[in-house]
Amino acid sequence: MSASTSAPRREHLQTLPGDDVRQVLWRFEDRYDLQMLVQSTRAVARGPVARLVAQGGRHTHDWTPEKHALLEEFDAAGITAAYLDPEEGGFLEGPKNLALALIAFELAWVDAGAATCSLATHLGLAPIHERGTPEQRRHYMSLAAPAPGREPRRAAFALTEPIPYVGVETGLLGGKVRIAEWPEGGEPILEVNKRGRFITNMAFANFVTAAVDSADPRIKGSCMVILEEDDPGIFDRGTPTRKLVHQLSATNDPVLQLRVPASRIVGGYTVQDGVIVPNYDHSAIIEAVFRRTRVTVGLMTSAKLLSAIEPLIRYHRDRFRGAEDVPPGSPRYELGLQQKEDVTHRLVDIWAAGEASASLGFAAARLFDELDPVEREKDRVLAEQGVRGGLAVHKAMRKRQHEAAEFIEMQGHNQALRNEERYRQLASDPVIRYIVLDAQANVLCPATKLWNTGHGSVMMREAVSLMGGYGITEDCPGFLGYKWMDSQLEATYEGPEAVQRRQLSVTMTNEVFLAQFRNWIHEMRQIASLEPGTGACTLASAMHLWLWTLEHLQHARDAQGQKLYQASRHGVTFPMADALCWLLASRSQILDVEYLRREGPGRIHQGFEGTVQFLTDLCHVQAARAAGEVARICSEIVYGYLRHPSWDDSPQCSTCFAELELRQIESVVPGASGFTGDIYREDGSHDTKAGPCVRAPGLNDFARLRAKLDGCLAGALLAKDRAAESVQKVMIPAALDYPQ
Repeated sequence: MSASTSAPRREHLQTLPGDDVRQVLWRFEDRYDLQMLVQSTRAVARGPVARLVAQGGRHTHDWTPEKHALLEEFDAAGITAAYLDPEEGGFLEGPKNLALALIAFELAWVDAGAATCSLATHLGLAPIHERGTPEQRRHYMSLAAPAPGREPRRAAFALTEPIPYVGVETGLLGGKVRIAEWPEGGEPILEVNKRGRFITNMAFANFVTAAVDSADPRIKGSCMVILEEDDPGIFDRGTPTRKLVHQLSATNDPVLQLRVPASRIVGGYTVQDGVIVPNYDHSAIIEAVFRRTRVTVGLMTSAKLLSAIEPLIRYHRDRFRGAEDVPPGSPRYELGLQQKEDVTHRLVDIWAAGEASASLGFAAARLFDELDPVEREKDRVLAEQGVRGGLAVHKAMRKRQHEAAEFIEMQGHNQALRNEERYRQLASDPVIRYIVLDAQANVLCPATKLWNTGHGSVMMREAVSLMGGYGITEDCPGFLGYKWMDSQLEATYEGPEAVQRRQLSVTMTNEVFLAQFRNWIHEMRQIASLEPGTGACTLASAMHLWLWTLEHLQHARDAQGQKLYQASRHGVTFPMADALCWLLASRSQILDVEYLRREGPGRIHQGFEGTVQFLTDLCHVQAARAAGEVARICSEIVYGYLRHPSWDDSPQCSTCFAELELRQIESVVPGASGFTGDIYREDGSHDTKAGPCVRAPGLNDFARLRAKLDGCLAGALLAKDRAAESVQKVMIPAALDYPQ
């Protein structure tokens, strides 16, 4: 009997991934508190928020009563209190990074301005939460909690300065602080002058955490100060910013000139030789704040991409319905524009990018949830050892980096081959655990912000274009035109793209991170051996190529002898940061789908196989795209700084052959001409081009890795074809579920 050659039956995606799938993918399947928070936030987003957008609430940049009413909706849904600990009036135990990420995602699914309005209060509280004194935390965090009979006190975060200095450099502050009074034996009274720009929540904020610089020799350096609306002086909320986007958030340019007690300095202070020395300068505070809040901003753009899928599918299928010559049941009636491969393939690209960016963002949020308690334990251990102060802590951590790298290397070893006693010793050390997690966080945070918002805004343009002219109308389903415009602002929030690239160019060369990165390459190889359809093999090869390039750049020089990898060489460091982001996003996506494959069967009962197969194909599509970007960037940098040889450059023509000489060789070794270099003809002429082909013997390994990567792309477009077929067949609801 002959063996059957028919392909095995394959399940397609039945319905769009629902909460049961998302809870497993993003690892909150066992967190009932987070599941309820998601549901309550979604009810606000797809109800009051969506109705306000549909009714034209975005047509004005003023803070209207209708917009202000959303704050009460946030309070009632538990959104406002989500940032607070139970003793402060909140309801969530432990770190809140994943919770805030889920809130941002759900609100931005409908409108990013509403998400920003919600999260800006948390941002205003973040300096107090991260670096405030115990007294400051107890007082202001409790005031921010909704309570019967009173509206919570709301915060704003004032960092940026007025034009022409807005956004130039967060280390150069226009806000000033000086000592107004210093009673004998009493607390100093400070005079704070701050003019802000683009300050969210200022239309209704009751207090502000403002970054200021010293204008008094009796105050050292910079700090952040808490300013209340009832303090003596001027608390002018300023004029509304004339934004084109995020109109459901209140953004003003305030003028603040107030007198406050020195106890309002965030984190407290000491007095040394008659000088007030803040315990934290403003840079230390915003570093602790932004490294967490940037993740939520990145996820706001991810939500836009995934929210675009259902409206696009509906538009494409309905495109020709209603025409007299398109009868129901015909392919044109049922599929509409989805009959054409271009539409389905481009939609698959948008979907794959959305899944990857969401995976990266939620992985970063979970990482910070893991990091927060370890950081506190690390601080306790170092304090017991007498290590205090930013510089002393930094030096102590640097001394132990080699141990952290040793621990990571042991993690990658076979368990039977490693020194278990040493491994357990390192694993139980909170300082080592912190160094390992911190090295990851310092990369994943800016990568999420950079890639999710940067590439996400590009893909949102794709989504709008797939709607045709409908995409830029006010009644476009899913508000896709608004979301596309909003994504442009998200790319500049909390530091524009250059800031994220600059941070990555430093943190991605950390020896501890690179040790982890090497383990991740091995991790992808292992996944590829079990599930080749994920594209993990492609991704591992791309990661290997990126790592080889980074190591090469550390000692390589350009044609003028200048070192390639250095802080000021943005043409080298910034593209390498971009390439890394593609890799990290694809890796996170693959890990999420593999977790779903393992943990999903007991939790997801309907359409599980088809869902996993579809998400696996999206992984393969995204891995191939990431590999292509990495290959392009690395090749440009490795070869782009070499000088192209010319025909009269004799050292570069060492592999050139005269045509007569080549004929003689061919007569002895037939076919040898296929392996030769450039040729001089008998009359001295040669091919019409700039010069002989570039040959760089030191780059043979790179060429081999690049060729291997190209081969690893096998199967990627077959995966895209399968995913496109699922897009044609997936069932969607009869109507979009917002506005309600």
